[in-house]
Parts: sequence; structure tokens; C-alpha cells
Amino acid sequence: MTLEDAPLVKGNLSFHDVTELVSHHTEKKTPIAWFIAFGAALAGLGIMGVALAYLVWNGPGVWGVTNPVSWGWAIVNFVFWVGIGHAGTLISAVLFLFRQKWRTSINRAAEAMTLFAVACALVFPTFHVGRVWLVYYLLPIPNQMAMWPNFKSPLLWDVFAVSIYGTVSLLFWYVGLIPDLATLRDRAAKMGRTLRAQILGFFALGWTGSNRSWRHYERAYLLLAGLATPLVLSVHSVVSFDFAVSMVPGWHTTIFPPYFVAGAIFSGFAMVVTLMVVARKVYNLENLITLDHLEKMNIIILVTGSVVGFAYITEFFIAWYSGVVYEQYAFANRAFGPYWWAYWAMMTCNLIFPQLFWVKKFRRSIPIMFAISITTNIGMWFERFVITVTSLHRDYLPSNWDYYSATIWDALLFLGTFGLFFTLFLLFLRFVPMVAIAEVKGVMPQADPHFYHHSGDGHSVGDGHDITHDVAPYQQDAFVQGAAPAALDADSDGVPDDFDPDATA
Repeated sequence: MTLEDAPLVKGNLSFHDVTELVSHHTEKKTPIAWFIAFGAALAGLGIMGVALAYLVWNGPGVWGVTNPVSWGWAIVNFVFWVGIGHAGTLISAVLFLFRQKWRTSINRAAEAMTLFAVACALVFPTFHVGRVWLVYYLLPIPNQMAMWPNFKSPLLWDVFAVSIYGTVSLLFWYVGLIPDLATLRDRAAKMGRTLRAQILGFFALGWTGSNRSWRHYERAYLLLAGLATPLVLSVHSVVSFDFAVSMVPGWHTTIFPPYFVAGAIFSGFAMVVTLMVVARKVYNLENLITLDHLEKMNIIILVTGSVVGFAYITEFFIAWYSGVVYEQYAFANRAFGPYWWAYWAMMTCNLIFPQLFWVKKFRRSIPIMFAISITTNIGMWFERFVITVTSLHRDYLPSNWDYYSATIWDALLFLGTFGLFFTLFLLFLRFVPMVAIAEVKGVMPQADPHFYHHSGDGHSVGDGHDITHDVAPYQQDAFVQGAAPAALDADSDGVPDDFDPDATA
């Protein structure tokens, strides 16, 4: 069986089994392990609060930024978190438009990851302005000073790109949630949990599951997917313009937009693998988030990692081919200058380690994929660091050269954003179905109108794709003819009506 033919849901599950498996984790008593993890995440969030309070009180001078390196960890971490958020929209929107059914088990968690990563990313440019209480000056709103933002600045383009990206991603995630929220609402009502049912009913927007509701839902979901797909390409392209439209050697290059987009997908999928490997085990969802899902994501990591590695090599070639001594020195300085350790860490993590995924055994090994997913995001952080710092610390005047070093407050703020991310992600796991129940059911064999099983229990037959090999020959003929299950055996005696002389319907 090829990877494309492998069943998307394993374990011979029925529709009811899928609902129970996913819903149970939002309805059961909160486990102690969740409280421990949530406490650790809240500690990280507290660290972020302290770091931000100290920053606002004393100003950005507490960071390691200096002249000539006026962009330090703040911009590095901003680009890092925006990149993390790209896989969610890609899985949800692009793969949906291309009818890739394997996305259904992972899209919900990936979309949530996108929202939380964008929230983390927005922390850095917001406080990097220095006087954070004047951050509204970035917005094109009338003010008492008759001042308007500089629309020619790529930093302002970031404001529009990231805010639109976050808004559309939130709408896309929420619309996809509505059928599942209605399922949880109905289950809560049957359990007598009135308050929970009312809260879920409010967010379910009166969903009834009627044909009309599904038609409107699918149309809205398709439109949002169409809106979100260009954002996958545009948002990180705009982020790359922060560097590419400048005249700084090492930044002023046309390869940045596609290179940044590939890197964002690369790091985003790595974070999805990191989270899914742990979540599927803790929540017993191995039959829904299978090794086949993880292998396909590892293949994407291999492809995008190779694209990113090709971009690294291309940058060096273009610097040499251009004949511009400043460009040539900028790239030689990256590889062999004071920050050589960061450059080679980037190359090792982003180019060499993912090549292990050429081997199928490694692509399907949980420890190896978990380790590579972590090293990938470490490497992508180093990539942003190398791009930002090495191009600034040695500019045109040797008298300005300096060695940039981050301070403890840089590190604490970055650590704190992980606290914010995991706080939000743990709340998501606790209160929201982490797998899209309705979408997973839509790709199961039972969703086929010609599905039939002689036992009538709703479970799939065999491997979930060959739905005729376990039924009698006359039942196989009925399948070939395209008869619907209800018409096969109206009197429920186990014998299809075409072959049943006692059938009355």
C-alpha cells in the first residue's frame, strides 16, 4: 500500500467512536498533568510580564541593541514567530483548495498554533517602538498632531500584513469550529450541563446541521480558504521586505521573498510535528493523527528544507557573481567572521539534518522526527539571527564595527513568549476539540453514500478503503450498481432487497 492509499483513520473507528475519542478530552475532569503543564506555561508567561514591565519602565536600552546593530533579538524573534504561524494557514487553506484529505486530522491544531504564534510575534514590534503608549501612531487614524504613518515604509506594511493575516486566520479557524462546537453543545445538554451547553450554544451560532447550514458553511469555508491562500505568500514576503528593500549588503536581494516563505513553511511544519507528536500520544489520538500524517509533514519539511538550503547556496553564488566587494565581504563575514558559530549552526540544522528524511525509516521514527523538528526551529531562529546581526555589526565604516551580544532581558522576553504560546495552546487543548471532528468524518469510508457493512454497526471494513472485499458477491454487485445503503436492505434483515423475495419496501 502506498502512502496515498493508506487509510486516513485507523483502528476500525465509526463516526460515534471519532466523536467520543475527541470530545472526551474536553468533557472529562481536568487531569493533574494538565495543571502541572499549565503552571509551567503560566510561569513562562509571568517571566514575559516581568520582562515587559522592566522594558517599559527603563526603555529599549535594556536590550543588547546598540550602534550599528539597532535591530537585535526583537526583530529576530518577530520574524521567527511569524514564520511559525505559516504552517497552520498552509495546512488549512492551501491543502484544502488542493483537496488534500490528509490535512483533516491536523488542521485544527495547526490553525490554533498560527493564532498563538502571531500573538507572540506581535509582542516584539509593539514594544520595539520604545514608547509603547504611542504605538497607535502606527495606524492610519486621525490624530491631534495631523501626523500620518509613512506608507513607503516596509515596517508599516508589516502592520497591515500581519494584522490582516491574524484576522483572516482567526475567522477561518472559528468557522471550521462551528459544527464541532454544536456537537459539544448537544452532548453537554444531554449530560445536563446547562451552563456549558449555553456557552457552547452561543459560540455555535445556532448550528442545526441542516442541509442549508452545511451549504452555507462550506461556501463560507471555501471563500475564507481562498482569502487565506494569498496571505501565505504575501505575509512573509512583506516581512522579508523589511530587509530586502534596504541598501544594506546581505539584505538587498530579490531572493528574500520566496526564500522567507519557504523558510516559514519549513519552520511552521516543524513546530506542528513537535506539537502533534506529543499531543497524539498524551490524548490517545494515534488512530486519527497517524504515522502517515506525520510522514507527509516530514516530506514537506524535507522539500522546504532543501529549498532553504538551495537559497543559502544561491546567496553566496550571487554575491560572488555580482562582483560587488561589499556583498562578497558580507557573506564571507557570515560564514567565517565573528558569528561563524551561528551560521554553521544554521546550516547544520536547516540543511543537513532534514536530509535524513530521505530514508523512509527515519521519516516514520517518532524520536528522530521529534528531534529534527526541534533542531529545525533552532536552525531557523539562527537563520533570522544571522540575517539580522551579521549584516549590521560590520557596516561601511570600520570605526563603527562592534560585536552584538544580547542581554538577560532579551533572553527572558523570548523565553516568556514561549510561556504565552503554551499557555494559549494548553487552554486550546483543554476546551476545544483539537481534531476537526466533522472534517475527519468527511474523509472516512462511512461518508461514502455507497458505504455498506453487513453488521450495520457503522465501522469500516478491512483497511477502510476496500469496502467490498468482505461482503457477499450480490452485495458487491449492488455496490457496483451504485445503490445507496438504505436501498440495499430496507427491511433490515441482512439480505439486500434486489435478492430478497420477502422485501416489502
